Amino acid sequence: EYGGYVRLATLLKEERAAAARQGRTVVTLDGGDFSMGALFQTIYTTDAPELRALGAMGYDVTTLGNHEFDYRQQGLADMLNAAKGSGDPLPEIVQANYTQPLEHDSGYAVVQALENYPVTDYTIVERDGLRVAVFGVLGQDAHDYAPMSGMAMEPIADAARRVVAELRDKYDPDYIICLSHSGTDGAGKGEDYGLAKAVDGIDVIISGHTHSTLTEPLEVNGTLIVSCGEYTQNLGVLTVSKEDGQVVPVEYRLVPVNEDVAWDPDMTAMAESFQQTVDESYLSGYGLTFHQVLCQNPYGFTPISQFGAVQEEDPLGNLIADSYIYAVEQAEGADYVPVDFAVVASGVIRASLAQGDITVSDAFEVSSLGSGADGTPGYPLVGVYITGRELKDAFEVDASVTPLMSAAQLYGSGMKWSFNVHRMIFDKVTHSAQVLPDGTEIPIRDDQLYRVVTGLYSGQMLGTVNNKSFGLLTITPRDENGEPIENLEEYIIRTPVGAELKEWYALASYLQSMGTVDGRYAAAEGRKRVSHSWNPVELLRSPGWPTLVVLAVVVLVLALAAVLVVRRLRSSRRQKVYHV
Repeated sequence: EYGGYVRLATLLKEERAAAARQGRTVVTLDGGDFSMGALFQTIYTTDAPELRALGAMGYDVTTLGNHEFDYRQQGLADMLNAAKGSGDPLPEIVQANYTQPLEHDSGYAVVQALENYPVTDYTIVERDGLRVAVFGVLGQDAHDYAPMSGMAMEPIADAARRVVAELRDKYDPDYIICLSHSGTDGAGKGEDYGLAKAVDGIDVIISGHTHSTLTEPLEVNGTLIVSCGEYTQNLGVLTVSKEDGQVVPVEYRLVPVNEDVAWDPDMTAMAESFQQTVDESYLSGYGLTFHQVLCQNPYGFTPISQFGAVQEEDPLGNLIADSYIYAVEQAEGADYVPVDFAVVASGVIRASLAQGDITVSDAFEVSSLGSGADGTPGYPLVGVYITGRELKDAFEVDASVTPLMSAAQLYGSGMKWSFNVHRMIFDKVTHSAQVLPDGTEIPIRDDQLYRVVTGLYSGQMLGTVNNKSFGLLTITPRDENGEPIENLEEYIIRTPVGAELKEWYALASYLQSMGTVDGRYAAAEGRKRVSHSWNPVELLRSPGWPTLVVLAVVVLVLALAAVLVVRRLRSSRRQKVYHV
């Protein structure tokens, strides 16, 4: 077990008490994405439980991550207003580059809420004679992962230069700290590396978004970059001092938030109160409750910390994809249009399933992101059509784009595909086929339309995937007549009563229908086969145009080299004849 504010609250009290005994000043900071991932988010817009929990735990400052925009501008506005209206202690929110709507009229509500809270570029925390300045930014990649935010983004380096200059001029703080929801890869790359290199005067960057776990602070251009990982697995503790105006790390620790940590009574009471609200206001509409057991799971699925790390088929991905087909068939009933391919991307799978009882809460956490066109929590499923040619491009996305963008790894139902990781990029797939319900495999026809079901967010992110392939792979959602779709929300799948069919509920209903997780999910089934062979025959079999282009270039280079060698030999011969 790991995570949970009920445990985090205990550790925060312990760390503050220890710091007080050592005479150290403490500020408590959060790097954004505080609001999504659990059933509590279903009352995000009405009760703001996560922000109020941060306040109850004594957080001084947080910033906005991309997931704070999962319920769009209006959802963020409602959450901020609910938090402010609660009267509870709240952390300050800083955001210097992501508070301007693209369209002012439609963004009026969020602008008003940002001002009312207020959300500011920066804040000054004065404590024990120290003046600590804290500002926040949101990076380009995080912006790309918020396709429905409707916000304009100022480059983070531009915003940081502006804020640091103003802080120095007006306040001359002892420390300047940036809460950057931008990220690093932990190995010398990422937007926060670039930020530290580009902007002088930032003492510490608390780096979020990329789920990186840095076991030691990274020092770049006099700036310390730290990140304690995702899902509240660790509490990061950084102690710094100043020597000749330069920040110096004194101590850095990652404190595990695990089953060894006792639950804080006050935070437990707060959680139980919010759970009751979730039952009454959200889950009652599904005839479910927070801790209701859906089924028994005898299998050990891949832990979420390792999920998607390797290009391979995964039983959890298979289970989720299969649940989409089951749920669509149940929802459409007599009007069911067969689903040829159901697909889920690793980037939207936010939790795994442990052995033992699987509860409603567990199922929700697996597919916990976002909201639909109706504004209710949870991304809905959409049903669209793509051509067979585009299906093959989707498999190539899985094979070729995943190394560039791990969130693009795909898990599917109704199709199978094979690829070799060592083949030429965008030409890695070696075989694909449709798998009928009876197990029969048939070839995929390039010009045929196939019905595909996936989540709304995954559909919205197709443009990003296309960009990652430099436009060489294209997947265009279409209607049943093959015409391109302009608004995916018009193709949301609905239940018989007209409600959106949510991703999480598809999984929950499928699990409940089984009672015990089926044995087919004990191991991979061969839906996706990944080869690591360097066999030349396999690398060059059925080459596509990327491989043919490279081969042509190689042949041309070899031919030119041969011509140069021949000319050199002829020249040498003539020189020898002359000297004789």
